[in-house]
Amino acid sequence: MNAPIDHGRDGMGQPALKDAGAGAKVVALPAAAAVVALPRATGKPLSETLAPLAKSVLVTVLPPLVTIALILLFWQIAASGPQSSLPPPSKIWEEARDLITEPFYWAGSQDIGLGWRILVSLQRVAIGFSLAAIVGVLLGALVGQSVWAMRGLDPVFQVLRTVPPLAWLPLSLAAFRDSQPSAIFVIFITAIWPVIINTAVGIRNIPQDYRNVAQVLRLNQVEFFFKIMVPSAAPYIFTGLRIGVGLSWLAIVAAEMLTGGVGIGFFIWDAWNSSRLSDIIVALVYIGVVGFVLDRLVAFIGAIVTRGTAAQ
Repeated sequence: MNAPIDHGRDGMGQPALKDAGAGAKVVALPAAAAVVALPRATGKPLSETLAPLAKSVLVTVLPPLVTIALILLFWQIAASGPQSSLPPPSKIWEEARDLITEPFYWAGSQDIGLGWRILVSLQRVAIGFSLAAIVGVLLGALVGQSVWAMRGLDPVFQVLRTVPPLAWLPLSLAAFRDSQPSAIFVIFITAIWPVIINTAVGIRNIPQDYRNVAQVLRLNQVEFFFKIMVPSAAPYIFTGLRIGVGLSWLAIVAAEMLTGGVGIGFFIWDAWNSSRLSDIIVALVYIGVVGFVLDRLVAFIGAIVTRGTAAQ
């Protein structure tokens, strides 16, 4: 006969079952679970989020600003003497304030702001540089892929690329008899050489494994060009394009000094003939800033296309 069960309470005040027998099991009911409050999820304060961004901006922007301020200060001191032939920054601001503060004013066909003149020059650069990029990549691929093409064309390219840009201007004027296509041709013939050379080097450095894969897949020449050659040589191509766009900007400014028009180059030449040194200095600053932006733009496109493998 089973032993009687004593219904009591355990030490926690909870009911328990106790078996009086020696071999009986003791079964205790679990205590009531306590409710634990979790801490509220909190995000980073706004100051901690903006601190790295502000630090990055200061590291990038502050050193150039300090350098520019020191250059202007030294320039102001050096050019303030009676023997100085160049105007100090304060005088440049007084004489060419409208060119700085109103770059897009329009008061006639020739009386326009530097912003409009820059756009006219950029239009010519865009046409000439685009043609140089297309033709340069194609010729560079030919020279890099074919040994016979390299032996026949590379010496000619090496000779022609040493000819100064303005030396081509008389020939272009004689051939086209118009300043607009002549300036575009000067840009084209100046920018094409670094594109050709860098593209050829990139094509020659394509790994042999890639060529073997193309043979296994039986790619034709067009497929091999777009799927193997161009992606593999893209870092070299964009290096040539960056050099070419800089040379294009240099060439158009020099060509416009002689061909006339409303470009930034002719503005500098006209300002020199009118002894407006302050206008020339402001125009030079515009040219430098635009050239820097063009270089950064091509580098940014190259970083996207090559996934960061192109030189920055």
